[in-house]
Amino acid sequence: MRHRGTFKTIFWTFVLTVAATLLVLNFASGEKKLDEQVRREYALHDAQYQRALGVMLGPPITGGNRFEALYNGDAIFPPMLAAIRAARHSITFETYIYWSGDIGRAFADALSERARAGVKVHVLLDWVGSAKVDDEFIREMEGAGVQIRKFHKPDWYDIARMNNRTHRKLLVVDGRIGFTGGVGIAPEWTGNAQDPEHWRDSHYKAEGPVVAQMQAVFMDNWVKVSGDVLHGERYFPPLPAVASAAEGRAQMFSSSPSGGSESMHLMYLLSIAAATKTIDLSSAYFVPDDLTVGALVAAMQRGVRLRIITPGPIIDSQTVRAASRASWGPLLEAGAEISEYQPTMFHCKVFVVDGLLVSVGSTNFDNRSFRLNDEANLNIYDEAFAAAETAQFEADLKQSKRLTLEAWKNRPLHEKAMENVASLLSAQL
Repeated sequence: MRHRGTFKTIFWTFVLTVAATLLVLNFASGEKKLDEQVRREYALHDAQYQRALGVMLGPPITGGNRFEALYNGDAIFPPMLAAIRAARHSITFETYIYWSGDIGRAFADALSERARAGVKVHVLLDWVGSAKVDDEFIREMEGAGVQIRKFHKPDWYDIARMNNRTHRKLLVVDGRIGFTGGVGIAPEWTGNAQDPEHWRDSHYKAEGPVVAQMQAVFMDNWVKVSGDVLHGERYFPPLPAVASAAEGRAQMFSSSPSGGSESMHLMYLLSIAAATKTIDLSSAYFVPDDLTVGALVAAMQRGVRLRIITPGPIIDSQTVRAASRASWGPLLEAGAEISEYQPTMFHCKVFVVDGLLVSVGSTNFDNRSFRLNDEANLNIYDEAFAAAETAQFEADLKQSKRLTLEAWKNRPLHEKAMENVASLLSAQL
């Protein structure tokens, strides 16, 4: 009996040790976190700023691109589906959310039809984000010749990466037309943000040399999950400029825990440090860490106007909203204008600085995006495009409710308690 008890003790010690090890591996980024404030060395309009982002952190900034902003599902999905249906050579598609419903069916049918027509179609779905997709969609697409892979599907040899998801949202057609932004393939993103069941979001279409960078970001994860290297003119055709080389300057910026998890975080911090006049941030999940809060406060102290729009009461995660509100004190005290969108879930991820930089894509202002997920943002350096995005920001602002410092301080005690508890989970939000 004594030996049996000793064996059980050893067995359960082993099980708990393995579980604890996996927990640590999954909830740690594996890289040293940024812990020093980024010093202001130059302004955002200075050539050195773009040089730093194009050489130190990301791919080169390239000119000659054209962009189109698409707002809400009714304006987003038709151009994406039209591009797919017009494909002649290749389609590469990476997304976090792919669920069932009419829009999921429309994409499955369009992708399948092109695969049957001989177009090479590659679809990369996050295993967690696509958990609600109908298996029938998958079988039909694969039967038509669509190559589908799941990102970090649980396997015994890869289980330590369960908490690393691909949150990227990329569609590239024929290597010439690219789409990125905030939308997933699910009913919530359809419509025109007309009610709580239809979300407010933004997506962007790109043409020109930067599309090759978008394709390269897709290839990064495709190789990880399939081992297959896709190359050649089918995927990377010559891309002439579609605007003057001085216009439409952009780069496709990405980050991943397996290769520079802090890159996206550092890109934001460098941009905040370089800001001189304005920062407008649309953020679906705004849970800034102390370093980011400090950078934003420092920007306001030197005269930068900071405006933020986040979701209001209609949100898919009240825990995230509570953790977000817990962090607002220092920002409001420094003069930040923080507003909550009222009509429906606000899922936008748009960062506009000094009327020049517009960063759009999958990245949220939270630890999960900065350190745990694979993310991708299209950084656009174009004053006309920035002006249009500022106008859209102000249109969203009209449907948002601003929270003052006084109102934040006087919120009910039960809200403060819930927010403080939620903030303990901020490292995973």
